[in-house]
Amino acid sequence: MQDALHIGGKALSSRLFIGTGKYNRNTLIPEVIARSGSEVITVALRRVDPSSNEENILSHIPPHMTLLPNTSGARTAEEAVRIARLARAAGMGNWVKIEVINDQRYLLPDNLETIRATEILAAEGFVVLPYMSPDLSAALRLRDAGAAAVMPLGAPIGSNRGLRTKELIGILIEETGLPIIVDAGIGRPSEAAEAMEMGAAAVLLNTAIATARDPLVMAEAFRGAVVAGRQAYLAGLGAVQQEAEASSPLTGFLNV
Repeated sequence: MQDALHIGGKALSSRLFIGTGKYNRNTLIPEVIARSGSEVITVALRRVDPSSNEENILSHIPPHMTLLPNTSGARTAEEAVRIARLARAAGMGNWVKIEVINDQRYLLPDNLETIRATEILAAEGFVVLPYMSPDLSAALRLRDAGAAAVMPLGAPIGSNRGLRTKELIGILIEETGLPIIVDAGIGRPSEAAEAMEMGAAAVLLNTAIATARDPLVMAEAFRGAVVAGRQAYLAGLGAVQQEAEASSPLTGFLNV
């Protein structure tokens, strides 16, 4: 698998992770998965209802997908750990996205509680991907706690405001030594491409696709943007200069 993303012992060809929220109907999700090419999908445990095939989100997710249950609703490390354990007991695997949020206005993650939950769950064999505010000290502590990757927000959840934390994310990419998955806030394919051009390992998004006028076409657009951004990063972006520099010689041919 060329240029695969390796996380938790898995090699992923797609660097676009997607979510399952805000869709008008669950049956749209398999089509979005197919158009996006994604191999990892987030699921909130509260959306899993084994007694109802229609309401159980898992019944609409193809078996080849890697489930990334999240601890949405957790306000403390203990609550996040409990939700993660319940998800694994329900057969959702050992990957988990840690979300610990106390702020109800901007829904910003509590980095301290996130670090505590990561340490506990990583020790229990979970592949932990913590959602966090992009702070270098917190990211390094998450790395040391056993995180498989860190997932800094680009902007508040569901805002579609783009890479408002771009400079801080760039520092995490340079300094942590972990895959950086930009999560939350990306609203346009161009923003996903920009994150990948910076050296992000992947992007995770939901609202930008789910709330688009045509989610299927938007899923394709994000798929292409992530691939293009990754290719640009691997190719090496040209240097930025303050003054103009001609791409072709301006003198010489007139004297022939």
